Amino acid sequence: MIDDFLLRALLAGIGVALAAGPLGAFVVWRRMAYFGDTLAHAGLLGVALGLLMGVASTPAILAVAVLVALALAALQRERRLASDTMLGILSHGALSIGVVALAFVRGVRVDLSAYLFGDILAVGPADLAWIWGGGAAVLTALAALWRPLLSLTLDEDLAGAEGVPVAAARTAFLLMIALIVALAMKIVGILLITALLVVPAATARRFASTPEGMAGIAAALGAVGVVAGLAGSFTWDTPAGPSIVVAAVALFALTLPFRRV
Repeated sequence: MIDDFLLRALLAGIGVALAAGPLGAFVVWRRMAYFGDTLAHAGLLGVALGLLMGVASTPAILAVAVLVALALAALQRERRLASDTMLGILSHGALSIGVVALAFVRGVRVDLSAYLFGDILAVGPADLAWIWGGGAAVLTALAALWRPLLSLTLDEDLAGAEGVPVAAARTAFLLMIALIVALAMKIVGILLITALLVVPAATARRFASTPEGMAGIAAALGAVGVVAGLAGSFTWDTPAGPSIVVAAVALFALTLPFRRV
């Protein structure tokens, strides 16, 4: 009989993987892994603000991630700085501000490693509701924006000429990543969230012949990585979040000898 905390961890991990896989396909196609890192690092600032203001961590993380996503969308239109420079400033700035802000939290013991590397075994019923509700919202939005996002991925100028609202679609995509970051933070932590977006999608790319196929395979591989990672964590008493990422990377490594479709 599986323990309740393991069942909740399994459901939480699979819920995040099913949403992160299709979204990660666009992250891989658009080479936006660093955007995911920036939003993930901003999550720690959300944790700090949540503790300082006495509110739940998930809404606080989501609020900060959304604000950073909107800032990224605005800065992308400015084009005064190179993208990697802009992202580096925001990413490390938000992470550092979050760590400094945690020093001002009094009377609360903060386990920084749980935020950095995840604490999936501590997932509760409320977390599950956030994960599955938020994941369903992301997948619904992604399905509605699938064609515009594909057009943007192929050629933004051509998409604009065809009537696609480029800025709005780009902003919506960043907001979806922000929501996944907020949901995944408890699963794999700040430092590993981007891996959950990128690795299953990169693995799926070798076997998919259509964009839709790649999204579906990425979701399935993400779920397999969660199950394998949690099984390895339970068997060898290793950290759950990093174990999930190790399992996903191992799946990627196993597919390297296969010829890409």
